[in-house]
Amino acid sequence: MTFGAPESPNESPLVLIANDQEWTARAIESILAAKGYRVLRTFTAGETLKLARVVDPDLVILDQQLPDFSGVEVCRQLRADERFGAALPIIVTTAGPSGRQQRLAANEAGAWEFFGQPLDAEALLHKISVYLASYLEVQRLRRGALIDDVTGLYSRAGLSRRATEIISEARRAGTPVTCVGWSLSQALEDSSLGRTASALRVHGRAADAYGRLSAGDFAVVAPNTAASGAERLAERFQEIFLRQSATGAGTVRSTIVTLDDPAELLADGDQLLDRLAHALAA
Repeated sequence: MTFGAPESPNESPLVLIANDQEWTARAIESILAAKGYRVLRTFTAGETLKLARVVDPDLVILDQQLPDFSGVEVCRQLRADERFGAALPIIVTTAGPSGRQQRLAANEAGAWEFFGQPLDAEALLHKISVYLASYLEVQRLRRGALIDDVTGLYSRAGLSRRATEIISEARRAGTPVTCVGWSLSQALEDSSLGRTASALRVHGRAADAYGRLSAGDFAVVAPNTAASGAERLAERFQEIFLRQSATGAGTVRSTIVTLDDPAELLADGDQLLDRLAHALAA
């Protein structure tokens, strides 16, 4: 019987297992690997949090009794991280008592399931199949979403689509297009994000398209704007980002990509945002 196994290794969901008990961790890994899932293992809570932010797992299985701090606390911290939020499937397991209080604590921290020992492999695979189907659908919808749900600005997908329209209009009119990006060393709190988005709308031009590319990266695509105008735009909004910083200690880097020659305009918004991302990362 197949429990939602992926069709090919390239599409295989990634499961992160946090457990310092070698036998238990290997047992869970073998169950998942037999169904085609990719598996990474960690042994401490701190290592788990660090690796999760790097590899972006599709599902996390946490042992409650990790050596530095509990799996429930790891779950709570993952839920508080906007990169994962409420959507990431998290399962907590325990080799100790799995009574009502432990289960309630795990649920309160945001765990979707709490398993005790002995582990029911068939039930675990059924649960993982359902949870992964749900999460992958959320990921698909997020990729297709055009508006950032926190700021109300364009998402990356939305800004890319609008940039494609602006590039097409500029090519017909023979006018330049500029894209300005800002990268914040410290992500803004939700309340500051709202104020920042409002400031961008108030102080920006109606023709410009503003977007939030990631937690700390923002951009504007400005039609009929040459490099000199873009520099003023970059400086003006850099001050806005600094004022909204929670501590005032963060830094803001700005980058400008100007397409002056209509004959050399990029094919679409994705190419423009990719060029901006490379410049921000340099």
